[in-house]
Amino acid sequence: MIVELFTIPALILIAGAFILPLLPRQTRGTAFILFPTIALGILWMLPEGSLLQATLANYELHLLKVDALSRIFGTIFALITIVGGIYALHMKELGQQTSALAYAGGALGVTFAGDFFTLIVYWEIMAVTSSYLIWARRTEDSDKAGMRYILVHAFGGGLLLSGILLHLSEGGSLLLSPLAPEYTPSSTLILIGVAINSAIPPLHAWLADAYPKATITGAVFMCALTTKSAVYVLIRLFPGWDILIWAGLVMAIWGTIYALLANDIREILAYSIISQIGYMVTGIGIGTEMALNGAAAHAFSHILYKSLLFMGAGAVMYATGKNKLSELGGFAKKMPLVVILYIIGGLAISGAPLFNGFISKSMIISAVGNAHMETATIILLLASIGTFLHTGLKLPYFTWFGQAKSEFAVSKIPINMKIAMGIAAFFCVLFGIFPSLLYNHLPYPVAYHPYTAYHLVEMTQILIFGFIGFWFLKDKLNTAPNISLDLDWFYRRPAHLVRAIFVQLPDRIFAVAENIMLDTAQKISRISRNPRKYLYYGDTDSTGQPVKTDGFTTPIHTAMAFILLGFIVVALFVLI
Repeated sequence: MIVELFTIPALILIAGAFILPLLPRQTRGTAFILFPTIALGILWMLPEGSLLQATLANYELHLLKVDALSRIFGTIFALITIVGGIYALHMKELGQQTSALAYAGGALGVTFAGDFFTLIVYWEIMAVTSSYLIWARRTEDSDKAGMRYILVHAFGGGLLLSGILLHLSEGGSLLLSPLAPEYTPSSTLILIGVAINSAIPPLHAWLADAYPKATITGAVFMCALTTKSAVYVLIRLFPGWDILIWAGLVMAIWGTIYALLANDIREILAYSIISQIGYMVTGIGIGTEMALNGAAAHAFSHILYKSLLFMGAGAVMYATGKNKLSELGGFAKKMPLVVILYIIGGLAISGAPLFNGFISKSMIISAVGNAHMETATIILLLASIGTFLHTGLKLPYFTWFGQAKSEFAVSKIPINMKIAMGIAAFFCVLFGIFPSLLYNHLPYPVAYHPYTAYHLVEMTQILIFGFIGFWFLKDKLNTAPNISLDLDWFYRRPAHLVRAIFVQLPDRIFAVAENIMLDTAQKISRISRNPRKYLYYGDTDSTGQPVKTDGFTTPIHTAMAFILLGFIVVALFVLI
């Protein structure tokens, strides 16, 4: 059994997180890359099916379940962990290395979980370990953002667990399988719990709050794992749920608008994550084989180009120490390779032909069109224009080109950061030119051909009109050093009231209850020393003889000890 456990790709990474502290400091970076490489090799050797079971109480857990969907998500999670490890090779902080490895292990665990209990365990591992990647930046803002992040995800995990327990109490299966599109209390709780990690509005503000404040290397892992794990669970549990169509469309537009308004380069990318996940969520809501293939393919593509974009933004921060468009500009010649690699990512996310975003995004839009949802199709096309504007044009133009807005030095970045960006860019182009490399491994057979004249003309028009629009409007785009209020304002504003009701009031109630119980215990203890003394209301009995003050303490204490022991035994019996 012990040996079989290490066929679980997730446990290889989590074991690696425990082994890293035992290794010499100089070898940890290389070892970090080794563990996901082993996991990637193993997951491709595993046959399909439920490969490992265990029993918990009356439940049979499916610790390792493999099919085409889990394999394609597991592949990209392992691959991006390798690329992220190369990007972070110069970084020697043990806490970030172990957290990132365990975090990736959690994402792989979610992917290959066959039942709800296994899923929730890995789900919580992701929440805890990813929080450290925010705190590790060690600024006041990151400390607060990390706390908000873990509270939101603890709340989401609680909803998910509550939904799972309710689902089981209703006679539902422990196995992960599509839920009937009925808004029962259990399925609603599960959906909301997953929606929080998917960053579906109005449950999305944590993403744009946390990712810009994470460490340079930590943000690369975060942009790839949490939301896409949630997308995987949505595909697994909620295909064809209509509400997801509209939720996805809101995400696509919402993320685009806020990305256009943002000034922080990683905040722009964070909001563009919300927009891109909107495409996937819409595809899941459509629920056809083509739409689900599109959602899976776009998640795969998105992880590659979004990681590349975050690596480019991280390179800017590493070289200049700045992260605001209002402070940057005019230094493209000092890091030309980074600019080129970023632009590859920008073209990929914009859906330009020959890049991987084109082969996946167009599949979702085509699936929406096949479902005869003209309004949804137009919204997704408009979001495509917005994506090109904020990530493909606004961010690189105001970051590297144009006039410098402040004085800053540009230092060299480590070669491993450039290599990692090069690998991600290579895959963005590879899958864009040879889509069958991805299509052949999607959950359902693919009969879709992205390189038709219609798709090429459509996307070329979007890019041309987007560029023309940007060129005329670039001076009006926001690059001012301000912040954009999002929906988190509504739950930050009453924070003091919520704290008073849900923290301070229960704390006082528990304090009063604790004092009452302690006082009661002290009184019982005093009485038990000589109960006869209290029966006679004084120090003498009815005959006037002095009441003995000892001789009863030991028997009474013994009797009380047996009573308490009885309570403990009964409690354990009930719990077990």
